[in-house]
Amino acid sequence: MPRAILENLKKIQSATVLCLGDLMLDRYIYGQASRLSPEAPVPIVTVKRKTFMPGGLGNVVMNLHSLGAKPLAVGVVGTDQSAQILSDLFSKILGAQAAHLIKSAQRPTTVKTRVIAGIQQVVRFDEEWEMPLTEDLATNYQKAVSPLLARSGAVAASDYGKGVLSRSFCAWLMEKASQDNLAVVVDPKGADYGRYRGATLVTPNRQELALATSEDLNGAGQEKLIEVGRKLMEKNDLKNLLITLSEDGMTLLTCQGQNLHFPAKAREVFDVSGAGDTVVAAMTACLAAGLDLAAGAELATLAAAVVVGKVGTATASPNEIIDSLSSPSQ
Repeated sequence: MPRAILENLKKIQSATVLCLGDLMLDRYIYGQASRLSPEAPVPIVTVKRKTFMPGGLGNVVMNLHSLGAKPLAVGVVGTDQSAQILSDLFSKILGAQAAHLIKSAQRPTTVKTRVIAGIQQVVRFDEEWEMPLTEDLATNYQKAVSPLLARSGAVAASDYGKGVLSRSFCAWLMEKASQDNLAVVVDPKGADYGRYRGATLVTPNRQELALATSEDLNGAGQEKLIEVGRKLMEKNDLKNLLITLSEDGMTLLTCQGQNLHFPAKAREVFDVSGAGDTVVAAMTACLAAGLDLAAGAELATLAAAVVVGKVGTATASPNEIIDSLSSPSQ
């Protein structure tokens, strides 16, 4: 087992990460499906249990907590029952001071509901509001974020396209982070990467990179991915880029000109839900702890391997990462 991994896992225990972006509630309905409905060619799922977890930005928070880092979060929710569930979850798991929830009666909480039969996801349905924040709400959000920057070692920004990470907010955030010498790691959404100008690291997957560059990257090899990634970095002033490639691992492009590939470590893949959040959490925790990008990508690869071996939105703990390294197949 590499000693460096153990040392880095210990170092991130002292890291404080500010989590910003689109907060949502993940609702899971678990059951069994043994027959098809007579009404339509769909399975009938007999419900056995229901669970709730913080999703989107909340999953980054939970992954940081699981890794042993100290997350702080600012999110926007509604004045509905889902907002109360989120508040209760954060208070129970993280303590009352970890998450600052800004409520809006005009903006319901985003909820993603997944129905899982056995270990197979049958359907997902979303309740969401994909609109920019109102001027007052955006002002309140910025005011809530500002004092927390001084308490943080790095910033994780999760963009799910729900309107929190607007171009104006991102510009303000990058300026403030630069002044405070804070790394900003962005999980991107959409085609406009100009919003993330000045980010320390942006983490698109293959499909997101293709959308941002209008390139067909299906089956593209490392050479093509690096070429396209470098163009995206240069066009949008992105300091570093981490391209996540599912079963093909991750490729890190640095501002020093390094192109580093990290093969995937997963032995079994049950569910990739939230794996990108795990990568963002691990990378940001490492940067907050003073580790370099390569060390972060190595740890993120290991953490993601643990997560995709579970059903549902999941997290990885240091012990699980250590156990995976101890496995004979590693």
